Amino acid sequence: MTQQEPEHKKGQAAEAVSGPGSPGVEQEGQDVPAAGADTEGGIRGTVTMNLVPVRFRNDRPSVHCDTGDLKPDIGEWVVVPCEHCSEVGQVSGLPVRMELPADVEIPCIERLATTREIELFYQNLENEKHARKVCQECINALGLEMKLVRVESLFDGSKIIFYYSADGRVDFRELVKDLVRRLKTRVEMCQIGIRHEAKMTGGIGSCGRVLCCTSFLKSFDPVSIKMAKMQNLPLNPSKISGFCGRLLCCLVFEYDTYREYAKNLPSMGNICDSPSGEGKVIRRNILKKTVSLSTEKHGVVEFTNAELEDFRQRKEQGLPPRQAQGRDYGNGVSHDNCNGDEKGKGQGQKPSRQAARQGRKGQDRGGETSSKRQKGKKKESAGSAARETGRKAKGRSKRRGGRKRGRQGGGRPAGGDKSGGKKSR
Repeated sequence: MTQQEPEHKKGQAAEAVSGPGSPGVEQEGQDVPAAGADTEGGIRGTVTMNLVPVRFRNDRPSVHCDTGDLKPDIGEWVVVPCEHCSEVGQVSGLPVRMELPADVEIPCIERLATTREIELFYQNLENEKHARKVCQECINALGLEMKLVRVESLFDGSKIIFYYSADGRVDFRELVKDLVRRLKTRVEMCQIGIRHEAKMTGGIGSCGRVLCCTSFLKSFDPVSIKMAKMQNLPLNPSKISGFCGRLLCCLVFEYDTYREYAKNLPSMGNICDSPSGEGKVIRRNILKKTVSLSTEKHGVVEFTNAELEDFRQRKEQGLPPRQAQGRDYGNGVSHDNCNGDEKGKGQGQKPSRQAARQGRKGQDRGGETSSKRQKGKKKESAGSAARETGRKAKGRSKRRGGRKRGRQGGGRPAGGDKSGGKKSR
């Protein structure tokens, strides 16, 4: 029985058993391969290797390994030394010749696998399925509050590792006894966090691609909400949270670039002096290196960092502000001017995007209003025609009723004269 690993070692066993690392990731217990590595061009500190992707499990990404003196084809089975023991995998791609730093540790293919080793590989897969079923039955029988995530069997069958997640510490001593008694092998229980659970489970992220942790990440860097603020992302938990419910790991990828670009930009809320007067920074576009200032005379005006710096330098030297081509700072168009009218009667100014958008909305509303008017006119004409038809029908029914009463009263026609009535009597 193996004791539960400490909190800071959670998930390390998962990466060690799943296969060797990929280029650029250092792993303990592996030697730098000398086969197939040669110094090229007299450049110190770099080696050239022939790398091929090797897949150790069908539900896991491939790992790049150095071929050494071998030239395996796609689909061939090879033996690769790993941390605990040698693993058997299948070549899943063509070899690629790459120049890498000399201190990068890349696993090297030892040899081609034999038929017996390939049969043992598939037998281990069946053993993992059986061990998972047995472990889940024992967990349910003991009523343990834990979630079984993955089961891995070493290639030589000497040990089976069970990865599980739980809210707190779990007393699994009885569980280990039952597993050892039923599986007849060594058992290791490894508790993992929610990020490693998502890494092992896999899935599709909100970007439409396979999860970064499943495809290529080997470790998890700390992520904070400050990174989302720096990149001007919406602070909506549903949009900046990943499959595991934590902040997206990809927030780290571009954080250094944003932080470098934002060094010389004024901070949000600062008061800056600009060609349009003093204004408050209300918006920043870090990639474009522009800031939007809210000024009293000209509304919201956007400036690049270079324009603000040039204005500051010229002001210190006592020179007038530089006029940019096709832009008049003194009589600029406010971004808040929805009608597109120029403030200060500036010349050559284009209406703002908001004004154009408002104009398009007005046109759309105008088109909708005219169509509604036409429909109302059609309804009115139809209603008037129906009323006219009703009046005519009512008049005809009255005349018919009068004729009928005349016949009943002695043959006097409806609306006839009195003399005719006297003669008839």
